[in-house]
Amino acid sequence: QVQLVESGGGLVQPGGSLRLSCVASGNIFRILGMAWYRQAPGKQRELVATISRGGITNYADSVKGRFTISRDNAKNTMYLQMNSLESDDTGAYYCNKGPGTTLWPWGQGTQVTVSS
Repeated sequence: QVQLVESGGGLVQPGGSLRLSCVASGNIFRILGMAWYRQAPGKQRELVATISRGGITNYADSVKGRFTISRDNAKNTMYLQMNSLESDDTGAYYCNKGPGTTLWPWGQGTQVTVSS
């Protein structure tokens, strides 16, 4: 069973930056497309960004130009660099396989709070 551990969240002022990390146990990580998701208070979980096993990326319109997803297959680790953060970016951030697949059990997520 793959375990996902997200980290790097915190409290940041609008316009600030954070870098999230996701570590996946096991060796299957490198052959799969991965994604970051987020869930704001009172809202459904939404897709933020995806990255194929070859490094092709896609982003939700709301984060395009501000967030960058990347991966290091040798370390079974995926990242989300978040710049120019806005209050609407507040929420719990999770990593998992890309959409349209049978997802792994969710990790605990990492909380991002954008507030002055």
